[in-house]
Amino acid sequence: QVQLVESGGGLVQPGGSLRLSCAASGSIFSRYAMGWYRPAPGKQRDLVAVITTGGRTNYADSVKGRFTISRDNAKNTVYLQMNSLKPEDTAVYYCNAGPYYSDYFPTYWGQGTQVTVSS
Repeated sequence: QVQLVESGGGLVQPGGSLRLSCAASGSIFSRYAMGWYRPAPGKQRDLVAVITTGGRTNYADSVKGRFTISRDNAKNTVYLQMNSLKPEDTAVYYCNAGPYYSDYFPTYWGQGTQVTVSS
């Protein structure tokens, strides 16, 4: 059974930091790229960051320089370190996993974790 379980969301003031975690079942973690999505205007969900099995990363322009995605293969966990948070980063963040060829194709999804940036 494929499982993705997110944690680490919460309320933070503008300029603050949060780290999201996503624990994945071993059957998918070693095979797939891992990413984070959040809702965007006009879209159901938009890519925030993705990391391949080889460690290559890709970020949305809106989070470059502020967010860092990483993966711990020993713990089957992917992280999203979010710094210099802005109110517009407020969203439910969804962890996902899927194949990465020339592009990322998220296939499995977690339930989401709420991030609220507010003073």
